[in-house]
Amino acid sequence: MADKGNQKSTKTPSTNSKLSGKRPKSSTSIVSNKASGKQKPGSGKKVDSTSNVESAVPPEDIFPLVLTGATQELFQCRADEDVTQENPFKILRKEEILQDMKTRAAVSDFHPVKQLVLNYPGEELLLVFDRDFSYGQSFYLAGTEEAKERILQVQEPTDADVVEEESLLEMPVYKTPEPHPWVSLGSEVEIEEESVKDSKKRLRYRASRIRREFGAQVQFTDRNASASKDGYIECPPYQDKSFCIKQLERDTGTQAIPDLWDSSTQTQWKFPKNTWTQYVPREFTEEEKENCMYSENLRNFITSVALRFEIAVQQNEIMDVFFDDWKALGEEESTFGGKADTHLKEYQSFTDLHFSKQKSISYINWHPTINGVIAVAVTERLCFEDRINLSTKLLLSPSLILFWSFSDPINPQLLLECPDDIYCFEFCPSDPNIIVGGCINGQVVLWDISAYREWVQSSRTGGGGKQTPANANSLHGFEEKQENETPIVRYCAVSAIENGHKAPITDVQWLPDSYEISRAGVPLENKDGVCVQIVTCAPDCSVLFWDIRPPRVAAHSMTDRKQKPEERPLDNPHGVPSTFKHLDLTWKPLIKVAFSKIETSGEYSPLKFSRRDGIHDNKMCNIVDKSLQNLEKNEGGVNYGMLRVPSAKHLKTLDDVSTQIFVGTEDGELIYTDWKMEKDNDSGKMISSKPSHRFVAHDGPVHTVKRSPFFNDIILSVGGWTFAIWKEGVMSGPILQSSCSKKRCTVGHWSLSRPGVFFIGKEDGNIEVWDLLEKTHEPSQTQNITTASITCIKPWIVSSKQHFLAVSDELGTLHILEIPWTLRRPSSNEKSSMSSYFEREVSHLEYFVKRREFRAKEKKDMEAAEQRKKMQEPIIPEKSSEQIEEEVQKGYENYLELEKKILKEMGLLPEEEEKLPDV
Repeated sequence: MADKGNQKSTKTPSTNSKLSGKRPKSSTSIVSNKASGKQKPGSGKKVDSTSNVESAVPPEDIFPLVLTGATQELFQCRADEDVTQENPFKILRKEEILQDMKTRAAVSDFHPVKQLVLNYPGEELLLVFDRDFSYGQSFYLAGTEEAKERILQVQEPTDADVVEEESLLEMPVYKTPEPHPWVSLGSEVEIEEESVKDSKKRLRYRASRIRREFGAQVQFTDRNASASKDGYIECPPYQDKSFCIKQLERDTGTQAIPDLWDSSTQTQWKFPKNTWTQYVPREFTEEEKENCMYSENLRNFITSVALRFEIAVQQNEIMDVFFDDWKALGEEESTFGGKADTHLKEYQSFTDLHFSKQKSISYINWHPTINGVIAVAVTERLCFEDRINLSTKLLLSPSLILFWSFSDPINPQLLLECPDDIYCFEFCPSDPNIIVGGCINGQVVLWDISAYREWVQSSRTGGGGKQTPANANSLHGFEEKQENETPIVRYCAVSAIENGHKAPITDVQWLPDSYEISRAGVPLENKDGVCVQIVTCAPDCSVLFWDIRPPRVAAHSMTDRKQKPEERPLDNPHGVPSTFKHLDLTWKPLIKVAFSKIETSGEYSPLKFSRRDGIHDNKMCNIVDKSLQNLEKNEGGVNYGMLRVPSAKHLKTLDDVSTQIFVGTEDGELIYTDWKMEKDNDSGKMISSKPSHRFVAHDGPVHTVKRSPFFNDIILSVGGWTFAIWKEGVMSGPILQSSCSKKRCTVGHWSLSRPGVFFIGKEDGNIEVWDLLEKTHEPSQTQNITTASITCIKPWIVSSKQHFLAVSDELGTLHILEIPWTLRRPSSNEKSSMSSYFEREVSHLEYFVKRREFRAKEKKDMEAAEQRKKMQEPIIPEKSSEQIEEEVQKGYENYLELEKKILKEMGLLPEEEEKLPDV
């Protein structure tokens, strides 16, 4: 009967229940047996009343699986929702599983059964939800078609099984036995006898070291062990009997007494004494003053201390009386041996499986006024041909700029919708709610996030009750659903494609609010006091200047429209602010600056540029304060639609503003030019001036042209396999240039707190930290951050004790690194030391240029002297064949005479041969 019951319990439902997914009634009996702590005879499972059911060994064609919540959501097999105990079956398509393993690789939950899925003959696999953990996991997969049919084709239970299950259900429930009091049987005495106790006071050893040896460098050398006395210590594998002392007798005594401790306290007694305060000054009389001034003692005193007083005054002028010597001394001691705090530490990382999946981060920017908020631009990792082939697919997934907050590293706080992939974007210095970006198709885009400022700020403070902005168009009845969704902000204005760049925009910058430029490129005073002009560059051989104010022609047309009441503007269905409505699809550049080649025809292709009056990162605190003041003054922002482009005749020309810029090109060149337009003598039109200097310093495209935040005339350029440091005004070449590295340099940035430190990103995911005060021929340290190429680096100062370095890679991950104390704390007089270092390098460069010119002149003089010498030598006529033959014959005769003479002196020539006539 046991065998029969076992056979019946393993039967499955009939074929009719294949599609319905119903479980047989026998499964209910199995569950009830588990709950009661008993099992059916011959069921093959071990059940204990005080432990859980042990999982059975699965058959060869059954494979248990662990599916995470994401996988269950992807394949619609969520436990107790899509699949239940009554309907545990789920049919999965083979191609969907293969696509999941191809997309997520080893992260896929089906990766352990990869070979099974590849070898499966059918197109559909059976996944079963195992709520009872029969095989140890919550799901199992049928590995063959036979197992699939066996599981699905289950027979209905017989009447005997039903009667047996009902009888098992009526069995009494097992009760836990009640605990009894513990009865001692003498085991505590044995435990006390076997316990080990200290008989003597433990010895304490103290190891010390000379202070001057702390942190000293250890040098290992080879030497003979037998050469020194203590060079060899033997460690035998057996016990040394000479050091074994056997204790024969010991006399000890103990006495238990309470610890005694005497203490007392009393205030210190002070004798009372009378004190007073004088509040009326006592002064000499006029007669006493006159006697004192002309007294001999005063003259002698002044004569004796005059020299010392003069020396003290000179020292006050030479030395800084407010310099803290203790602070400087502590700084030197802290750097001694403090090598642990030198590496960049991972503080936080941001990535999104939906928006940044299979994308790379092209540019990053910290929010100027909200700490802990950073924006990143994500782009597709496609070449030009793939982008064209997949253009229809790319239209379905819009390009975005993601706003991340330290308080929520999983979900982005804000999304900026872009017409195409963004390679660069910048916050407006005078109004951080205004953002400008450059697209890959050459368009310039503007956003206004004024309505979402509180949203982003509340996410930074960690407030749980976020509210959607008032101007977000939410349908009635769907407010709760949209409350937790990330808001998407559409761009306010975009330039027309025919008026923009013909290549991807690689750099964009705001002109400061202190000036603006005219159509001729002349700097003029800015009466509005806000940033209203933008500079962009692209590899289409041009740099464009844009003005975000409505032009004067557009202003007249707008007034004409206002006079017509019947023409009303259409309602905005997308909720886009009308801040830059006057520019949308009609925006044109103010100036176009082209870069013609100096020696040959053609033009340079700019990628990055740097202005002398650019807004540096070390001035960001002033910018933040100024932007906040502008926001308060203008009650939340600037009405750019009401601004107008003034006439250049009524504005003052600023002569102290530099119009010279450094530009890095696609061919690794660095050019120095002026953006001012000059008048052509032939046509009379305004054209761009040619660059004044050109340097070939890099063996690849220039990715970075950054000015030092401490020295406005020091520029860092990164491109190809090298980087270089330039000084504006020194046109002989770079004052410092690195050697070719093993990996390509992708980006670089100066430190915001130390003048001699800068960071270089590599294509292998490493970051090189260069400290010019420590080393100039190699980086002070190299640290690996990621496995992919680094695309952007941006440092940021949160406080004096916390500096961050944002690093992005091609895999779409944003790494936030905390800069250690040694890399953010400048040493004493570091700025002056770096200034003197740059001056020395300039003098070395000038000396090198002079020596090169001297050597070139010397070589030229030597070649001219050799040429003159050749011209002064007499012309020797050529000899005839008869003359040459006579000279050869004469030389032979001379040789014979010399031979005969030598033989005669040595006595080797016979006398008869001596008398013979000469031949």
